[in-house]
Amino acid sequence: MTPSGRLSAAIDVIADIESRRRPAAEALKDWGSGHRFAGSGDRAAIAGLVYDALRRRASSAHVMGATTGRAILLGMLKVERGLDVAEIDRLTDGSRFAPAPLEEDERRALASASLADVPAHVAGDYPEWLDGHLARAFGEERAEEAAALARRAPLDLRVNALAAERGAILKEFADYNPAATPWSPAGVRILVPAGAKSPAIQSEPAFIKGMVEVQDEGSQIAALMTGAKPGETVIDLCAGGGGKTLALAAMMAGQGRIVATDLDKRRLAPIHDRLARAGVAHVDVRTPRQAGDVLSDMESGADLVVIDSPCTGTGTWRRNPDAKWRMRPGALEQRLKEQVEVLDRAAGLVRPGGRLAYITCSVLAEENADQVAAFVERHPEFVVTPPAALADSLGASADAFLAAARIGEHGIQMTPRRTGTDGFFVAMMRRS
Repeated sequence: MTPSGRLSAAIDVIADIESRRRPAAEALKDWGSGHRFAGSGDRAAIAGLVYDALRRRASSAHVMGATTGRAILLGMLKVERGLDVAEIDRLTDGSRFAPAPLEEDERRALASASLADVPAHVAGDYPEWLDGHLARAFGEERAEEAAALARRAPLDLRVNALAAERGAILKEFADYNPAATPWSPAGVRILVPAGAKSPAIQSEPAFIKGMVEVQDEGSQIAALMTGAKPGETVIDLCAGGGGKTLALAAMMAGQGRIVATDLDKRRLAPIHDRLARAGVAHVDVRTPRQAGDVLSDMESGADLVVIDSPCTGTGTWRRNPDAKWRMRPGALEQRLKEQVEVLDRAAGLVRPGGRLAYITCSVLAEENADQVAAFVERHPEFVVTPPAALADSLGASADAFLAAARIGEHGIQMTPRRTGTDGFFVAMMRRS
């Protein structure tokens, strides 16, 4: 396909997403099924255009003065990819498979494009109804923080310490120009240029042998901050596909006991194959049942309970840019209820002197500090661990990390702008 043909396809996909309010991955898959002639490079380039347009949807629409798929794509080419009017003209020449030529009002909009003095939700590319929530979290810096959440994310890998060392993995993946992550001692980072195909990591021998896992550095840091130790009894209460479970297992060096479960058995399904591939044998996976609590025998029995809590996912907008536009206030309300339920359930599983780690991939105070404060008020037997102490697990990079992250009374907030990671929040409570 020509660059113009790819642009036309991206315009069609965005129009589909906007009209049907469907996930981008679903719309792209349907487009690919209906256009078998498109090669893998074409599909990757089209996906890149679509996701960049979704990342910059508000600012692109503002520049063009319209919210159509065409307007959003044309605006994105200007504000995100930095193309000038002449370059956009060449892509929209009206030839076969190309978009229709620029109209005069489009040409004027592109030529005079400016984001100076725009509202925060336009500069930060997020839904206007979230402005108050982000103002609570970041104040006057909310536009800059949200803009960082609108940028393309790198591909981060976690080296499985049970099977490999980071130095060896950096050599193994040399073709991808990898680098060590700045904070996590187990992280490897690969930058993927706009429009390029993502590396086929799952086909690499090192991945097949369980030597690496795909995991954002922020998620790696969150696992490290739990302080899981060899010999402990640990419950991963919202284990999902097992990303944190695998990280905890590596920290515990195969010694001790991990019980992994999740209220949604569908989310838990992939964990079995991942544990086998990583060579982890000391994890007891408990699939929820309709009758009875699968953790009834664990009452007050865990040294550490880890809650990778259900949340709005606002901290992962770099990777899921369409999610922010589909998010509604009701979703936040539902997540807050679920967080209260899982925190209260976890409280009874922690032994006296044990720890409860609360993690979200959200940047909203309502899901983070507010939940921790409300929890310790409901459960006065729990005391918040000073957040700065959690960084000790990062070793030599601890001081630099603390200088970069947002440190609050109840926990640590990571953001792309400050730490170069997804927007993870971590808090620790100890039962007295």
